[in-house]
Amino acid sequence: MGLFDSLKRGLERSREAINEVFYFGGEVDESFWEDLEDTLVMGDMGADVAMSVTDDLRDLAARKNLKTSRQLKDALASRLEETFVTPASDPFTDVPSVVLFVGINGAGKTTTVGKIASAAAQSGIKTVIGSADTFRAAAIEQLDVWGQRAGVPVVKRDRGADPASVCYDVLDVAEREGSQLVLIDTAGRLHTSVELMRELAKVVNVTRKRAASCAAGPMPVHVVLVIDAATGQNGLSQALEFNEALGLDGIVMTKLDGTAKGGIAMAVASKLKLPIFRIGVGEQVDDLQKFDAHAFCRALVGAE
Repeated sequence: MGLFDSLKRGLERSREAINEVFYFGGEVDESFWEDLEDTLVMGDMGADVAMSVTDDLRDLAARKNLKTSRQLKDALASRLEETFVTPASDPFTDVPSVVLFVGINGAGKTTTVGKIASAAAQSGIKTVIGSADTFRAAAIEQLDVWGQRAGVPVVKRDRGADPASVCYDVLDVAEREGSQLVLIDTAGRLHTSVELMRELAKVVNVTRKRAASCAAGPMPVHVVLVIDAATGQNGLSQALEFNEALGLDGIVMTKLDGTAKGGIAMAVASKLKLPIFRIGVGEQVDDLQKFDAHAFCRALVGAE
């Protein structure tokens, strides 16, 4: 199965909701535009984005006399594509690079770290994992399994250890071993807790200071938020809080295959002006894909 087919399969629930609007006959009337806007809002695109997209599409349809379902789907996909930010670089392939994964519990951080480490190792990038989620023993064990599968070393400490010290240790190992990519898993944090976010900011600061002093030259540090797409608009609230506290560099969006609310990707991209680096559309390693706005939008609306 090709990447686009995998993306279409993963976005099936979101696409079905949008496609219901396009089962029309006769004229594209006012009720069509109302139904489209409502559907985009219900897909967690957010009211502002949904209204802007619908208004722009309505104007374009009038100017270019777009009437058929295919014409309108193509136009909708193109308009949605404009919402996304193109990343200046890919922190997982443009090395050297240090990536700190943040987010709430259950978003899929640990699995994401494992999948990216596996993909990097397969492509020949020398990688090391830091297990800085020292509050959850299962996270350490899970990363150990991923590391063994990928042949990637995992730097860890005992449960309850200072997570910032793990970040320091993993950069020591990376420097000593000549690792090109450092992936650090952090503990889940409630974005509504000021104290927990302050602790996480300390972890980020320690990592940045240590990465800046590497003997071979500073390693850029990227803070990436992992969001579970099924959380919908709550995911947007998380992104806003984490960005304010930490200064995010981008997003990984997981579990898009389990929700009909794929529009959350547009809401986050529009509100934060941050790139989406990867999306998860299934359980397999290959289902964590590099984000392609063009392919995503066409798969989302069912444009060919």
